[in-house]
Amino acid sequence: MTWDVIVIGVGGMGSAVAYVLAKRGRKVLALEQHNIPNDLGASLGINRMIRLAYAEDPRYVPMVRRSYRLWRDLGRTVKERVLFITGGIDAGAEDSWIVRGSLEACAEHKLKHETLTAAQLHKRFPGFRLPRTMVAVYQPQGGFVLAERSIVAHVSLALELGAEIHARERVLEWEPLEGGVRVRTDRGLYEADKL
Repeated sequence: MTWDVIVIGVGGMGSAVAYVLAKRGRKVLALEQHNIPNDLGASLGINRMIRLAYAEDPRYVPMVRRSYRLWRDLGRTVKERVLFITGGIDAGAEDSWIVRGSLEACAEHKLKHETLTAAQLHKRFPGFRLPRTMVAVYQPQGGFVLAERSIVAHVSLALELGAEIHARERVLEWEPLEGGVRVRTDRGLYEADKL
């Protein structure tokens, strides 16, 4: 069988990609070398934090805004909440990349936020005890996503839509073909239009 798309890795990103492509009517094969979910990838653990003020680069903010809508859509589809808005804190030295980056993203995208001294942070959130020289950027729209549950939800929905998902199948190599790609695993060969 030839697939429209082969997705390598069925973690937080790969499971969502498999689901969205299957929802769009594509023939999808998703390959994961470990169990689904597992504790070896970037999406490991029960939850992962999420925030609008993306310190790494303000250009991520529009994508993160869209992801909030998609997390809420997923929750409605599976009738289970996966996105929790609790507020979020980025903390560090006033001139640290995380504080500067968070403030830049907040300013550029007019995001609600507060800059708190270590003492102000501790008074408001007693669980935090930062050194006096540190500050915190509080973002009320921060929170967390149930990462493992979201992977399972995306995989279940993708399967319902006809995707084929293989766990414990290791990709050994892939090569471009004229108009497509061939993927070799420890179980077989697969061809697709895209990887």
